[in-house]
Amino acid sequence: MDSSTVYNVARHELTINIRNKWTVIFAIVFGALVTGVSYVGIIAEGFSGMQSFTRTSASVLNLVLYLIPLVALTMGTLSFTGERGTTELLFSQPVSRTEILIGKLAGLFLAMAFSMMSGFVAAGVVIVSSTGAEGILRYSYLVFVSMMLALVFLSLSIVVSMANARKTKAFGVALFLWFFFVLFYDILALAVTLLLDGPRANTFLFLSIFGNPVDLVRVGTLIVLDNVTIFGAAGAALMRFLGGTTASVFLLLFVLGCWIALPVLGARWLLQRQDI
Repeated sequence: MDSSTVYNVARHELTINIRNKWTVIFAIVFGALVTGVSYVGIIAEGFSGMQSFTRTSASVLNLVLYLIPLVALTMGTLSFTGERGTTELLFSQPVSRTEILIGKLAGLFLAMAFSMMSGFVAAGVVIVSSTGAEGILRYSYLVFVSMMLALVFLSLSIVVSMANARKTKAFGVALFLWFFFVLFYDILALAVTLLLDGPRANTFLFLSIFGNPVDLVRVGTLIVLDNVTIFGAAGAALMRFLGGTTASVFLLLFVLGCWIALPVLGARWLLQRQDI
């Protein structure tokens, strides 16, 4: 694989997406929401005013888990199910399909990353100027896993696009994936545990985390924030199985990396068999 070709494709894809009005809108909205959350505080727990980095991370977490997968699936599906003529022209160039795939994914990710960083950095500057830098490492972890989560769902969007030639069908499948992983998966996992006895239910809860990248980010972030009271039964089961915070976090990050790599390999396999 030629790295210069991947770079050129990525740069072209990044330029297109930076100029896209929806990317700009996402950057503005995400930045405003993240910064706003740092002001509002966790009302349910009685905090008010500007929060520290740790409290902001806990507040922003749900925003990240709901919004980033939806935007990543939308951007990825829109890019890989573009105009037929443009797609044919791109794939007619003397470059491999793998180089095009990796380059477009890299460009999409960089566009999303720049948009997300606009929010995270703006909130960080406001927090440092108001309350100091306490908890900045935990906040940095949230930023890092948010980037990984975006890359996971961009990878999934490529598989959806490769498996569905029609744009409307691809967007329908992408929306279903968002609904399944963000809203339905945990309900389904808890329903299954009702059919199992105690030990088997705990084992299933432990294993169910790895079947959902959203849960991987949620549980890992709450472990890093030392918030053992709210990260749920699945996180508690994970801590009991592994016996420590460090092992739990590294395992979650490793599996999250697999969630990035496996869809890309699947998309490459589908792309190689398409007649474009």
